Amino acid sequence: MMELLSLLSYGPDGWGDELLSGTVLTIALAVCTLPIGLALGFLIALAKTSEEPTLKTAANIYTTIFRGLPELLTLFLIYYGAQFAISAATNALFGFPVEVNSFAAGMVALAIVFSSYASEAFLSAFRGIPRGQYEGGYALGLPRGATMRLVILPQLIRLSLPSLSNLWLILLKDTALVSVIGLAGILRQTQIAVGVTKHAFFFYLLACLIYLGLAVVSSLGLSRVSTWAERGQGGHG
Repeated sequence: MMELLSLLSYGPDGWGDELLSGTVLTIALAVCTLPIGLALGFLIALAKTSEEPTLKTAANIYTTIFRGLPELLTLFLIYYGAQFAISAATNALFGFPVEVNSFAAGMVALAIVFSSYASEAFLSAFRGIPRGQYEGGYALGLPRGATMRLVILPQLIRLSLPSLSNLWLILLKDTALVSVIGLAGILRQTQIAVGVTKHAFFFYLLACLIYLGLAVVSSLGLSRVSTWAERGQGGHG
């Protein structure tokens, strides 16, 4: 047992620093992906509620594609497809190719997948807001943008929060996929440690515990956010 615990020490003889850096990178990837995915999902939901048929059709095609494709395949398409396109473009323009950073590729791929599901959460929330809320804002003299920001958006966040909380936990787990393109997150560092030490069960169990710990901390944080979002709702009959 002591021999296994010594594998978690810091320095050249242990893997504690590598696993810590992998955990930090995993959290950074998820946190950087979240706002992009939320913004894209919100815009797609707006497009789906638009009266413009072209926008609505394009949004439906987007969500159908990226909800239907496996996340790993989406990651490969973004990483290798963007790699080819950007390298070819920069080589033609500047005379040398530019490689795609694996962190950026992973962030974009995860954000696209996240947004396709988040758009459905926002769309359901939009449908849960009575039309009278919009009309009330217009009756007060608020322009369309101000009505959306001051009247609709707070209710939208409250109604979509349960679904978005689940999507955040899924996003946190999906960060493990970026190990296939060489990003040194939790799973990648675990695989390297297993390859060197041959203690597969120990390190994979440790990786499970790290992800579980992140999920527990996230759940506690999301519970506080949910309590904050629901403030003032209890008095309504």
